[in-house]
Amino acid sequence: MTHQTLMAAEIAEIPAMLRRQLAEIGLYLEAGARLRADGTRGLITCARGTSDHAATYFKYLMEVVAGLPVASVGPSVASVYGADLQLADYACVAFSQSGGSPDLAALQAGAARGGAQSIAIVNVEDSPLGRGAALVLPVHAGPERAVAATKSYVGMLFASLALLTGYTGDARLRAALEALPELADNALRQDWSRAALPLARASSLFCLGRGPGLGVAAEAALKLKETCRIHAEAYSAAESLHGPVAIADAGFGALIFGTRDQAAPSLLAAETRLRSTGADVFVVQPAVGGAKGLPVPQGPHPLVDPILQAIAFYRFVEQLAVDLGENPDAPPGLQKVTETV
Repeated sequence: MTHQTLMAAEIAEIPAMLRRQLAEIGLYLEAGARLRADGTRGLITCARGTSDHAATYFKYLMEVVAGLPVASVGPSVASVYGADLQLADYACVAFSQSGGSPDLAALQAGAARGGAQSIAIVNVEDSPLGRGAALVLPVHAGPERAVAATKSYVGMLFASLALLTGYTGDARLRAALEALPELADNALRQDWSRAALPLARASSLFCLGRGPGLGVAAEAALKLKETCRIHAEAYSAAESLHGPVAIADAGFGALIFGTRDQAAPSLLAAETRLRSTGADVFVVQPAVGGAKGLPVPQGPHPLVDPILQAIAFYRFVEQLAVDLGENPDAPPGLQKVTETV
């Protein structure tokens, strides 16, 4: 492809989207503060695909920092099995670009019947999820036409971190959010081209993360499959050592999304084990060096690292797809809005 893809154009719009979100940050902060004031005892998330990877980031934010348990509930619990969950003093947070999938709307409605406060983090506000929520938090991504969602995912990560900031009142997190647009500009300038050929040639890939970084690992694996048709699977770095690492060998590849928190030693252990198999391992982390390091800018707080990793990865994977002769705007067999029941 010789022209700019829709995916590339939408990735380039991420810093502007983040600035729009900052202009409306009060809405997110108030929603987080309300969760605390209401005595919320826990949360469930309602999402699929890329949006579910944003929900994974949200899960670890709220569990690790706020101490609230967060469960990802399968939409089929409501849409297929018709089960009602008892969710008094809980909140249901739905994540979706389109807000249109019937199974998500069914779970959202069932959670509300069970007593949960209903929040929707969506790009399309006038949608079944938006209309069904007690509180709508728009991500302000604007129209997203490429099948592979990018900017809306980053917008959901921002919204998640802003919710946590409102819940905790943490001034460092607020400062980190305000720094994100400029950091996003920097992330889009990072050069990961050294990884293109090794990852394209790999028989299969692992994408590893842990804690708040697990969601971006899952998102990377999905994007490699849907835009490049490269087989990749995401695991927790710890989970990879409980069996999956047995398939790694000299023809294997790995992307490890590093962290600056307490999970760093386990990521290093997984990296060391994979390198011992002969696998081609690349590490995504601020200030990382060497031929196998893929750089990202270092933010003022470790919790923004997964956001910057996602942005830099998106630029890389779009270019990789084009280099491989794929059309990342319209992968075979996929459509922009997927409606499941």
